[in-house]
Amino acid sequence: MLFNKKPIAIAVTFALSVIWQTANAQTSNPASHSLDEVVVSDSRIEPAPTAAGTLNIKSLAPMRAATSDTAGLLRNIPGVSLQGAGGVSSLPAIHGMADDRVRTKVDGMDLISGCANHMNPPLSYIDPTNVGSIKVFAGITPVSIGGDSIGGTIIVNSADPEFAKAGEAPLLKGQAGAFYRSNGNGVGGNLSATLANENLSVTYSGSTAQADNYRAGRSFKNGARVSTNKDRDGHWLSANEVASSAYETRNHALGFAVRHENHLVELKLGLQDIPYQNFPNQRMDMTGNDSKQVNLRYKGQFDWGALEARIYDERTRHEMQFGDDKTYWYSATTPGMPMDTKGRNTGGQLKADIVLSQRDTLRVGGEIQRYRLDDWWEPSGTGMMSPNTFWNINDGERNRLAVFAEWEAQWNRQWLTQFGIRHETVDMDSGRVQGYNGLTNTGTSRGVTAFNAADRDKTDHNLDLTLLARYTPDEQRTIEFGYARKTRSPNLYERYTWNTGSTMVLNMNNWYGDGNGYVGNINLNPEVAHTLSTTLSWHDATKKEWGLSLTPYYTRVSDYIDAVACTTCTARADGFRNLTLANQDARLYGIDIAGLMPLANNTGFGSFSLTGMINYVNGKNRKSDDDLYHIMPLNTKLALVQKLGQWTNTAEAQFVKAKSEVADIRREMETDGYALFNLRSSYELKQVRLDVGIDNVFDKFYRHPLGGAYVGQGSTMGTAVAYGSAVPGMGRSFYAGVNYKF
Repeated sequence: MLFNKKPIAIAVTFALSVIWQTANAQTSNPASHSLDEVVVSDSRIEPAPTAAGTLNIKSLAPMRAATSDTAGLLRNIPGVSLQGAGGVSSLPAIHGMADDRVRTKVDGMDLISGCANHMNPPLSYIDPTNVGSIKVFAGITPVSIGGDSIGGTIIVNSADPEFAKAGEAPLLKGQAGAFYRSNGNGVGGNLSATLANENLSVTYSGSTAQADNYRAGRSFKNGARVSTNKDRDGHWLSANEVASSAYETRNHALGFAVRHENHLVELKLGLQDIPYQNFPNQRMDMTGNDSKQVNLRYKGQFDWGALEARIYDERTRHEMQFGDDKTYWYSATTPGMPMDTKGRNTGGQLKADIVLSQRDTLRVGGEIQRYRLDDWWEPSGTGMMSPNTFWNINDGERNRLAVFAEWEAQWNRQWLTQFGIRHETVDMDSGRVQGYNGLTNTGTSRGVTAFNAADRDKTDHNLDLTLLARYTPDEQRTIEFGYARKTRSPNLYERYTWNTGSTMVLNMNNWYGDGNGYVGNINLNPEVAHTLSTTLSWHDATKKEWGLSLTPYYTRVSDYIDAVACTTCTARADGFRNLTLANQDARLYGIDIAGLMPLANNTGFGSFSLTGMINYVNGKNRKSDDDLYHIMPLNTKLALVQKLGQWTNTAEAQFVKAKSEVADIRREMETDGYALFNLRSSYELKQVRLDVGIDNVFDKFYRHPLGGAYVGQGSTMGTAVAYGSAVPGMGRSFYAGVNYKF
């Protein structure tokens, strides 16, 4: 196996040696000088490709009061849709591909969902109030920021460290905020503070959020009483209440930064505690998620270019059980079904931007990641879930080693090209497993003998390529076009979940939210995607007043990992299915359209503008001719924006076509089309910001096309949940948030 000897010590030694040598090189350079801000990229060339969406602190500010789900900040980025999950754990999809098919970096860390239901995706580890910037790259992704993904890359960073200006007094600043949302009685707050001089900066940020179950626009089921672990006599769930949608989360971050001339060293420490997060489209709920993060970064600028190095370590302890709205007592001696996960994720990155000439920039680098996962279920009662501990994944290993090179050339004022190549080795393995009991030919132990006898050590050699050109004939037109080959290896759950004999066990291995049961496939190959894409853009010289962009794309995926019937799994007759995974071929195509236009400026009622977005994607399995799962139907969004003094007011309409193209193999449910209307208003005065709004003004009832199957209440362990109901969207909700800077 790769990286099996003291990975942290090796990474730390490597990074510190790089920092020491580069700092000495800069200090010995008589031409070095002090900068007010560390700059690590060559500003003469706008990096290619252009991001599908970029959000900064200013554009993020009005969104924070409306959501505690960081993925929700991506709602207005072309090509992005959100798959439903828990209240702070939505899964972003780019051009129809989501979850592990999208590389998501949080403060430079490649975080991994350590859960059989993927309840703790990367974006759930940072609160919206702590996000400083977001960039989304769709389809054509530079090899320097891609890798182990085929859909695109999402880069989310907290704010950069701040320092006092030279010769001035120490900097002391911060902000405090709070919010309330009527639907679900959501409340929360945030606090941050920075103390800095011109060379040292210390920052703390913390946040908390909590909400009860939300309510749909109307009744969609019968009211019912549910017996849980807190009250054996049960509690009442109303007919319009979306059960298992409550959550509570707490996040803390502490940052230290040291700046010397053109060098910056930054250490970030993170701590997350989620006491509970319930899931309406999963049979289990999160009853605890604790994460500890250590993230060390170096950035430096030199005469020849820029250098960046990073090492990080993240440890997660994750727990699942039946939450408040799901049956807990299945007999007098069977108290629920505990499921536990422990993960450790250690990584390192090194990247250099080398300015070869006025025309050419070379980016080279390498990455290393070592991931360990244990997934075990303690026995419960004296029946089928006893007497042993069930090992779903034992000593799971997934290690990545990557190198890349990227050449970017600005041939003249009109033409820019980029060529990149990336190679990754992905090494995976898993230890021996066991079921709850010793019956290896049936029930919870079926499949254990074959799995333990199999060769579980798998190594993939993956190649990525990017070819891109940008043509800018004048200040008001831009054309980008390119080709990308992207590769993704399976995750640990796709390869190493093993039980075929128990529907209860199969149900618990579900990272899709469709209500079905799944078993993995050791022999899966990596997915390889070939994408052609172009972006046509018209805009004013500043790209702020008006603009129109069209991005058509086409992707063909060989060895696409899709669901197939499991012929060795136990049968079921509840409307859901027990499935396994296989490599097949798929294709996706679509178009993203986004626009901005002024309507009137400097009138007696302020200035008015109109923004719009249209997204369309179509996905097919080329072998089965089935539609791909969780493809968002045609949708559009229009917003009228008024700016008057310190006020910004927005009236927004969203239109979604009916979803009739569904994945038959998964029995994905069709959904009706709908229209939603939202109102938002923001006011800024010196240090105070106020945000208020109404989501779903007319309390429209709808089922979200990517919401998944509603399995949020009652006896969810086995086959008692009725098939046929998709998760409803949220009804009308008033919200208000205030933020004070000091």
